[in-house]
Amino acid sequence: MASNTKKVLVPETLGAEGFTLLRARPDIETVPYDPALGAAAFHALLADAAGVALSFTRFGAAELAAAPALQVVARIGVGFDAVDVPALSARRIPLMVVGTANSTSVAEQAVFFILALAKRVAVLDRLVRDGRWGERFAYLPEEVAGRSVLIVGFGRIGTRAAARCAAFGMRVFVHDPFVPAAAIAAAGFQPVPDLDAALGEADFVSLHCPLNETTRGLFGTARLARMKRGAFLVNTARGGLIDEAALQAALNSGHVAGAALDVLGTEPPPRGHPLLALDSVILAPHMAGVTVASVAAMAAATARNLLSVLDGAPIQENAVDPTVFA
Repeated sequence: MASNTKKVLVPETLGAEGFTLLRARPDIETVPYDPALGAAAFHALLADAAGVALSFTRFGAAELAAAPALQVVARIGVGFDAVDVPALSARRIPLMVVGTANSTSVAEQAVFFILALAKRVAVLDRLVRDGRWGERFAYLPEEVAGRSVLIVGFGRIGTRAAARCAAFGMRVFVHDPFVPAAAIAAAGFQPVPDLDAALGEADFVSLHCPLNETTRGLFGTARLARMKRGAFLVNTARGGLIDEAALQAALNSGHVAGAALDVLGTEPPPRGHPLLALDSVILAPHMAGVTVASVAAMAAATARNLLSVLDGAPIQENAVDPTVFA
């Protein structure tokens, strides 16, 4: 590697658009790696790396210590609960995320889940396949028009999910303690500062907040009990937001009518996980943000994020902690 060449590690799963942008630069050595690579081998690659892109690989103090030349870390996505951001910030290394590259995809999945729960898509499909056509009137679908949805988190994805729910004629309530009520109202939705009070009014609750120490277990036994009886819960954010044992109990009792989960606390879930056996639950393998369009957009955004920092012109709005550039 030439002395003026910078080594960048990228997962083999990065979309082709990202590889194209990186490999077009003669001053960048692009090194693909297996995201399932063991820690020792990954640390060896980090030894002279200027940048690294991450899919779901954890990045903490051990990785940082193995990377003395590191200038930038980029997530191929927007979640960063597997990355030690304070440790990076202490070394003034930015963690970059892809902004809105997959926001539409996740918002669409959340609305699809709402519709799938209301229309009883899973159980009606099973009736046909099992030859139980005559039972169909025991599982009447519902309309979403006129029903209320509580959007928890009004960021890049929550704003888009709210707009799509409104397009279906739903009454949209929004809870986000970090967004001024006036901004939510200006967007055309009803702000609800008290989450617990709002839960008793919502027919659907859709989670769009990050996972951190304040949101972990956000929906446990007490909060699920505050939900309107017969309401539905949708999670396309992070599995740790929900206490899954508490959710199972709420579903078994019928207090929560159903749930649609793209994410779980442990991924993939172990065999015999109780939620897998419930007909009232729709599951997906953490794919809400992964579509043909979003994979291309995230790959390109990840490459641009890496290059922007290495070129000394960082895309600051994509940095989790932009103070590192001060």
